[in-house]
Amino acid sequence: MHPDDPLDQKLTQERPAAHPDDPASTERTIGRHRAAERRRRGRALLASTPVRVALATGVTCCLGVAAFASTREDAEAAREPVAEALAERAVDDDRASRSLDRAVSPSPSPSLSPSPTPKPAPSATRKAPRKPAPPPRPRPVAGLTQAQMDNAKVIVDVGAELKMPRRAMVVAVATAMQESRLYNLASDVLPESSRYPHQGSGSDHDSVGLFQQRPSSGWGTIRELMRPSYAARAFYLALRDVPGWQQMSVAGAAQAVQVSAFPDAYAQHEELATTVVAALT
Repeated sequence: MHPDDPLDQKLTQERPAAHPDDPASTERTIGRHRAAERRRRGRALLASTPVRVALATGVTCCLGVAAFASTREDAEAAREPVAEALAERAVDDDRASRSLDRAVSPSPSPSLSPSPTPKPAPSATRKAPRKPAPPPRPRPVAGLTQAQMDNAKVIVDVGAELKMPRRAMVVAVATAMQESRLYNLASDVLPESSRYPHQGSGSDHDSVGLFQQRPSSGWGTIRELMRPSYAARAFYLALRDVPGWQQMSVAGAAQAVQVSAFPDAYAQHEELATTVVAALT
């Protein structure tokens, strides 16, 4: 296009010329210079060592606070299952308690408070078990003393244990009445017999006890024969071995066992022996 072209000249005239004194343009230029200056100062400030240290410290503190908060949240989250487990265990322990003092709670409460400690059972000194009272002593009959009645009871009780009939008990009691007057006698001939419980002494050879049985004849040892229960048992077993003793008289049955020098002496005690056995059975 030619410079002298009227159209070009018109366009040239229409474009306004930039005036260096335009206030807006001047302000934009100053702003750009200020921004550049601030960036330059900022870079210089960041390049200094104290500022870097301060920034690093700040960042570290922020990271530490964030880590502490995260750790605390994790701890709280981990503590909840433990708290629930402890609560459930406390409830189970309370249900399983066998203490006499336990109280039934209306509803389990999921609290961490420890279950009440059961009170120990009172440690009272246990009293020694009482010994069974001795059986009542039989009341004497037919003019017998208490000692005689006690010995007669031993004879009757042993006969009952051996399932001997009442007639055998009458024979045994009548025999003891004749031999020792129903007393457990020691022997002056056997000093050892006096070391055992006795109610008097005799001097008929080595005869001892209620039935005046002789150790030398094989009835038993001195110690055994001084026990009324053993002496009565020995008499019953010997009577049982006598053939047909049930058909004999009381005196005849007694003599068959004792082989006494006075065979008729037993008959005088039959009535009294019958009364005593009746009182004890």
